[in-house]
Amino acid sequence: MDLELYDQTTTGAQPEQLQLIRDLIDLAGQTLKLRDDTEVSVTLMNNDAIQKINEQYRGVDRPTDVISFAMHDDDEDDLIVMDPEMAAEMPLNLGDIMISVDKVSEQAAFLNHSEARELGYLVVHGFLHLNGYDHLQPADETEMFTLQRQILDAYGLEK
Repeated sequence: MDLELYDQTTTGAQPEQLQLIRDLIDLAGQTLKLRDDTEVSVTLMNNDAIQKINEQYRGVDRPTDVISFAMHDDDEDDLIVMDPEMAAEMPLNLGDIMISVDKVSEQAAFLNHSEARELGYLVVHGFLHLNGYDHLQPADETEMFTLQRQILDAYGLEK
């Protein structure tokens, strides 16, 4: 996986947080059998910044824990047709994951588990959204949350 990490927090991300993100993105990519040249970005930010993004793109004027912006979706109107050989040579850019570190702390305290567990959960959750998983229907929720738990458990972040 080709991961770009951005730290837009006011306090600065800890090295172990950044390593956790790298490790989980790699593990999730392997679990989904994605190509090695698959690209994704993760941005860590505070509540104020994610609230602005949440309002701008979702019309919700409050902070959220994670937002994913997929580069590709199933909308055939947006498909670009190209030579299959050329397409095979281009890296797959999944999109962007944005995580509020303030929400990581708040939710970890509320749920009585570690901040590492909460950060890991949000990273994997956002990553699965970029890969087309969602939880709008009960069957889809079961599929997504089962895979999410499998990845977190494999990494050692059991609930």
